[in-house]
Amino acid sequence: MTVVGETVRRAQPTDVGAICGLVRELAEYEKLLDQCTVRPEQIHTALFGDNPSVFAHVAESDGGVVGTAIWFLNFSTWDGVNGIYLEDLYVQPASRGSGMGSALLAALAAECTAKGYTRLSWSVLDWNTPSIGFYESLGAVAQDEWTTFRMTGTALEALAQRVSP
Repeated sequence: MTVVGETVRRAQPTDVGAICGLVRELAEYEKLLDQCTVRPEQIHTALFGDNPSVFAHVAESDGGVVGTAIWFLNFSTWDGVNGIYLEDLYVQPASRGSGMGSALLAALAAECTAKGYTRLSWSVLDWNTPSIGFYESLGAVAQDEWTTFRMTGTALEALAQRVSP
């Protein structure tokens, strides 16, 4: 897919370093860089290993990767079919406004419609008003009635230990 002179395509193994760099830029933007420990080999295995669990599209401009959409499949028990959960969408600041963010989301919407998936979902930090406005301009609707939960570290380990061996 080409938009305004840029290209959006499925990620390839040669994109792993760029994707990792974009993930770190996103973590920095979200003021969470200290929590970002991802390594290129992890991204490579997740995207291109024997049993890929994650997928990605990249946006290119002038031959360089300047944006990415990293996603995985979820499942709607109500619809009985898969959907896409967008884990990360990031376009470098210098390339914003060129249509690449829209093109990345359009590529995921096309994946959904081509495969019969009924949902494209993601989360956004409540303080990220530019992104919220962008998503709403595309027709996305905030799910304000839902609260996201996360369990990590010692709480995750403590709960896991409740399972009998």
